[in-house]
Amino acid sequence: MKKKRLGIFAALFAVCLMVGGQAALFAGAKKQSAAETQPVTILVAAAASLKNAYDEELIPQFQARYPWIAVSGTYDSSGKLQTQIENGMEADVFMSAAVRQMENLVNEGYINANDVNYLLQNKLVLIRPSGATTTVTGFADITNAKTVAIGDPKSVPAGQYAEEALVKIGVWNSLPESSKSLGTNVTEVLSWVGNGSADVGIVYATDAASTDKVVVIETLAEGILSAPVIYPVAPLKNAPQPEAAKLFVDFLSSDEGLAIFERYGFSPN
Repeated sequence: MKKKRLGIFAALFAVCLMVGGQAALFAGAKKQSAAETQPVTILVAAAASLKNAYDEELIPQFQARYPWIAVSGTYDSSGKLQTQIENGMEADVFMSAAVRQMENLVNEGYINANDVNYLLQNKLVLIRPSGATTTVTGFADITNAKTVAIGDPKSVPAGQYAEEALVKIGVWNSLPESSKSLGTNVTEVLSWVGNGSADVGIVYATDAASTDKVVVIETLAEGILSAPVIYPVAPLKNAPQPEAAKLFVDFLSSDEGLAIFERYGFSPN
């Protein structure tokens, strides 16, 4: 009888140990899960032409999926953002409107080359104010305009593309310097044309589609530019929140993210 009781106690003790171990394991897993979802904020530095898609849909939908990650976006010309990153801006993700700025940061060690996703394509268009007329019928006779608004080619990819296109077409050198209005980013160029401050301007197709204040005169023909207008994205090598940054980049390249970009006129690359 005594041996039987000892056997029962031993069995009960073993069960307690097993239950206790499982409880500890569960508690540890719960603690780990909670740690993984501590509230964090990531800073995304993106080309100005991405602002509408980011603020209106991409960021809200990402935050709905990952409610513990807050996303702050800063938007400007890709060249300015590159300079800010070089000067110490603690961004987690960079998305530019051209390959050049991304590759500059890769070469300087701010971004791993293997992390770059050449995600989207855009097109260049010539626009005029919707409430005005012009004798300009396309890129080839852009010299008929008194004022031509483009992004500053020194730092704005849209301006660099515009200069390249007009050089290829053979009209860049015929444009008087006094007729050029150089914007600090493509959003500023769009605004100038929309409010009638410039007769015509060169922006991305997605920018022109975002407002009824401008009308597209012509879309730049394929093959004029030496390479397509590509939008690459990547997390920064020293991102303050690397895991959250990767989640955001993965979301942008997901079917859901690409579908949003397409609604704003971008094309998957």
